[in-house]
Amino acid sequence: MNIVTAWFRRNFANPQVVLLAILLIAGFGILAVAADTLAPLIASIVIAYLLDGAITLLERCRVPRELAVGLIFSLFVAALLAIFLILLPLLLTQIAQLVQQLPAILTLTQDLILELPERYPDLFEDQQIREFLASLRNDLILMGQRILSASVAWLPAVVNVVVYLVLMPMLVFFFLKDKDLILNWVLKFLPPERPLADQVWREVDAEIGGYVRGKIYEFLIVAAVTYLAFVLLDLQFSALLAIVTGVSTFIPYIGVALAALPVAVIAYAQWGMGPDFLWVMGAYAVIQLIDGNVLAPLLLSEVVNLHPTAVIVALLVFGSIWGFWGIFFAIPLATLVHAVLNAWPRGK
Repeated sequence: MNIVTAWFRRNFANPQVVLLAILLIAGFGILAVAADTLAPLIASIVIAYLLDGAITLLERCRVPRELAVGLIFSLFVAALLAIFLILLPLLLTQIAQLVQQLPAILTLTQDLILELPERYPDLFEDQQIREFLASLRNDLILMGQRILSASVAWLPAVVNVVVYLVLMPMLVFFFLKDKDLILNWVLKFLPPERPLADQVWREVDAEIGGYVRGKIYEFLIVAAVTYLAFVLLDLQFSALLAIVTGVSTFIPYIGVALAALPVAVIAYAQWGMGPDFLWVMGAYAVIQLIDGNVLAPLLLSEVVNLHPTAVIVALLVFGSIWGFWGIFFAIPLATLVHAVLNAWPRGK
């Protein structure tokens, strides 16, 4: 107890440390308790934060803030309309076509797996493969039942989406327009002297802001190039697979493998193990190599100063706590932890 007491006094004797700890606990507590309720507000804050970077850039070019806000917000609304009027119908059409072809794709995949014991008898046993297929079939049946039961709740979800589409652009606009007013109101509730919290915020703002913006640019470029390549190769569901490939850029290390699986399955179902299949997988591999060795370093150079070991640990820890979203936001969360550890005073 003396050791614990001495450690507590050494680390929490500074009021700035207590303030930082309270802010962190309050922030994570609000997210844990009211994340679903505050989802539109949180999403609007994130979007406004990202758009504010472009507005700041225009302000540096001596464009008045009101004009910069109007221009960037107009582009945001135009992009939102393009997504829901052009991209979303295309994706829904391809998803419907994929659902129709899913039984045939599953049959082809099952036949391919059943051939493994004949081709590689030293690696696979027939009984082992059949047990795997039976387990996979049961999992798919359970997944279908869950989707069917969840479909009953789709109507309220659709209503929520419509509400979000109306509220979120309004919130984004006011966050951009009245940024200084809102920030000054929030800061009134904090102590005037908060150097430790300000230091953490500056580091998080510099690293996470640059990381997220860079990742969005990477997502757009990779998705567009992948879509163009798959269209030229006449691969089915090109738009859907391009979006999946783009989203995989947000998931460190394992995203490439996760996106490669649906690409390989759909290409095999369309052409079999032929030259067209090899062309598609070759194009996918080239895109990933260029992304990993040229595009990502160019966009994210010196943005996130994290060792690969720290990234892997963050994937394991946050993934076990929050599942997919923990993996998705592993690097921003690890950056926050890194900033807190850097700013935390070292007791003597």
